[in-house]
Amino acid sequence: MEKKIRVGIWGLGRAGMGMHCPELDMFADKFEIVAGCDIDRARFDGFKKRYPKAKVYTDGDAFLKDKNVELAAVAVPSLYHVDCDIRALKAGKYVFAEKPVALELPALRKLENACRKYPGKLFCRQNRRFEPCFNHVREIMDSGILGDIFEIKLCRHSYQFRDDWQTLKEFGGGQLNNWGPHLIDHALRLMDAPIADLWSDLKRIAARGDAEDHLKLVFRGKNGRIIDVEISGGIILRSPFYAVYGTRGTLISEDEQDIKLQYLRPEFKWPTSKPSRNWAPIENPWGSKNAPVWIRKTIMVEPANGRHLNMIYAAVFDTIRKGKPFPVKPEEAFEVVRWADRIKKQNPQFRSAPDLF
Repeated sequence: MEKKIRVGIWGLGRAGMGMHCPELDMFADKFEIVAGCDIDRARFDGFKKRYPKAKVYTDGDAFLKDKNVELAAVAVPSLYHVDCDIRALKAGKYVFAEKPVALELPALRKLENACRKYPGKLFCRQNRRFEPCFNHVREIMDSGILGDIFEIKLCRHSYQFRDDWQTLKEFGGGQLNNWGPHLIDHALRLMDAPIADLWSDLKRIAARGDAEDHLKLVFRGKNGRIIDVEISGGIILRSPFYAVYGTRGTLISEDEQDIKLQYLRPEFKWPTSKPSRNWAPIENPWGSKNAPVWIRKTIMVEPANGRHLNMIYAAVFDTIRKGKPFPVKPEEAFEVVRWADRIKKQNPQFRSAPDLF
């Protein structure tokens, strides 16, 4: 049996305590939380109650000097991601980097340099890559039953008068830095070709801060495929999470629990008839002799690869202890930041504060 990975959580707030800790607890046979670090001592009580054997630190340097910490899970606010990631890499730790891995390109370049200097040490938490629905949709696309995919829509809608730090530009807030890294990553993975061009529009609808809470992104691939991404805190009647349009059928997932499909039967032959130049007949004026023959079904979201959202930590373990390739390459997470930067340049009024490093 492989030795447990000893984890230190850097940042004991919403991400550290609310996301990383529960995910690690799911794999207690693989990980042990041995330390926590936060500048706010008030957060130590809950952490120590949950992990009584773990050490606590208010100073990042002291935390990084703890030789018992093998993997540093960096869950500090977005402004400090790059600084803490690089410091942890320099200290010889494996690093689990929260998204966005960087807010601006200068900081991203520093992280890329550190990644090259310490190969195999940086893991990027693009955990939505493990979503069951994303994986099942990908599998259905690859099966070919929908034909050639020409358009995909990815939506995450809500309506919130949100007023926390993630609504403020000075802290790197806004939906582009919050949900954006996830759905931009999905778009890049589903495009199956390099991006030819991008149109974007950012707005603030309901959030109380000055950062955007509604964004629309339209990517066009060199293969002609369009991927329409919409993330909003200002839409209450939400659109489907996924819509995939192919030449032989359509896929819709309203809620990520079920997938609705309608597609041409595999044996159905594509029509070879030519269009008529005659005036339309009185009977069936809009008709065709080539009536499609459909298969309609609704299925539960159950990807064949068995992935679920919390599996990213299991993948980290398999890479560190078993040498298996990690499904998210650092270069892929870096690419997400580059596209986010292009979006910010198209919408300069919502440009966030630079990373602190």
